[in-house]
Amino acid sequence: MNLPNRITMGRIILAVIILLILVFPFHQINYKWPNYLIAGSITINIKYIIAGILFMIASFTDFLDGKIARDRGIVTDFGKVMDAIADKVLVNGVLIALAYDGFLPIIIPVTIIIRDIAVDSIKMVAGSSGKAVAASMAGKIKTIFMMVGLTMIFFYNLPFELWNISLGNYLVFIATILSVYSGIQYFIVNKEFLIER
Repeated sequence: MNLPNRITMGRIILAVIILLILVFPFHQINYKWPNYLIAGSITINIKYIIAGILFMIASFTDFLDGKIARDRGIVTDFGKVMDAIADKVLVNGVLIALAYDGFLPIIIPVTIIIRDIAVDSIKMVAGSSGKAVAASMAGKIKTIFMMVGLTMIFFYNLPFELWNISLGNYLVFIATILSVYSGIQYFIVNKEFLIER
């Protein structure tokens, strides 16, 4: 297994750890994550700070593995598949967990997951016809907005929350819109493979 693939597998492991931190019922083993009061009005839970740090590391590896693979000319089919799985486990898992905890409206993970299923289906059909489906610019920008937005939510939108600006939530909302838009783009570009003549 080459270095980029090892980094990708590391991201999957990090994603699982993050999700365990977020969803494991620690109260059942008599453990309560400590809370801290910031600026006299904002209560933060250390659980989300730890998960946020790990999420930042995992997000960086998403950029790193692809760059190394392209620079060294060692892009593999295994790497492509595992990279996609790592991204879905990390982002979609975090979206679901944060929505469950009340940080995001549930419609956001539902929309993102439905879009992902649709796009993956389009890629499969186009791929079976011999066409490779490249990521669109809207999809790449969506990823940046999503990663930054989720990171800010983990850190309670500080320091913007001091002025009642939930910037992370806005970025995730924009990323959701871009996600739907890029999904429509995928369909338009590949509709010849999807619609029988």
